[in-house]
Parts: sequence; structure tokens; C-alpha cells
Amino acid sequence: MVGLSAESMNLVYFDLETQKSAEEVGGWANKNKMGFSFGVTYSTRDQHFRPYEEEDIPALVHELSTADQVIGFNIIHFDYAVLAGYTDFDFSQIPTFDLLADLHAKLGFRVGLNNLAQATLQSEKSADGLQALDWFREGAFAKIAIYCRQDVVVTRDLHQFGCENKFVYYLNALKKPVKIAVDWGYP
Repeated sequence: MVGLSAESMNLVYFDLETQKSAEEVGGWANKNKMGFSFGVTYSTRDQHFRPYEEEDIPALVHELSTADQVIGFNIIHFDYAVLAGYTDFDFSQIPTFDLLADLHAKLGFRVGLNNLAQATLQSEKSADGLQALDWFREGAFAKIAIYCRQDVVVTRDLHQFGCENKFVYYLNALKKPVKIAVDWGYP
């Protein structure tokens, strides 16, 4: 993005929750069948969180496709795959930074968002995706909305920490923080 400063760019942080588990749809290869229960974005331009329900997916796709960059955690292989069940939009056309993909490439293994949040930010996710599935079945949509928004906050804060400090921490098997250098920046 030549000529744009980080302050003038519209970075959109994004997370979604699903209606069904991988097990319920025949495995992880069928993410497009998991269903969309709720999504949240945070725009750096507007400094505003936006909630999305299933019927709002066209507006969500529009927001993502018009961002200067979309940032998420496992967004390429999960969130976009779930949304692909609703649209024929080519998500590979969106400038995207996936924190999990970047860290997996550096570490050689996957590390969870909650692990990174605990080690780097001394904060935690408010629940997990399996709990969000239970809430969907119970019709507890407000709980899903709060949880999904918190995941966006954690993702945003972790990314910004990495951009500013050029490292993040994860907790190893002994629950000891391990520093990992990152070359995160703003496009």
C-alpha cells in the first residue's frame, strides 16, 4: 500500500463462530458446512466493532473485501472456509494476514490464541469455540456476541503488540513463556 500510512489504512480484524462442529459436518474438510452463527469485525479506520448475524453475510463480505488488509487468527483456513459456504466470493483476493499461519511457519507447530494472549498480554479469551456451539444450540446469542467480540479484541491487541515490539510470547508445555521474534508490521 504505497503512499498510505498505518493511521490512514483500514485494517479490519475479524472472527466468526459457527453453528456446528467439524464432527457434526463430517470432518474438518467440510468447514463450509459448519454454518455461521455470529461474526465481529473491528475497523481501525472507524475504530468501531461491527456485529454480523447470518443474514448480514453480504455486508460482512463487503466490509472484508474493501479493507486494506484483514487480520485474523486461523482466518485463511477456517473463517474464510466457513464463509465460502455462503458465497462464491474468492477470499484469496483479500489482502489477509493470518497470525496463526505466520506463527506456525516460524514455530513448526500450532499454538492457540488463548495461549498467546496469556503469555503476551496477560489476558485470556472469555470462552472457547465449543462453548460457543453450546450457546448457539441454547439460543444464547448475546453470549456468542460477547465471546466473538473478545476474540477480536485479543487478536487485535496481540497483532498490535507484535507490530510494536517485534516479538510475542507463547507458553510452552511447562507453562513457561517463550519469546518468538515476529516481523509483523502494517502493510
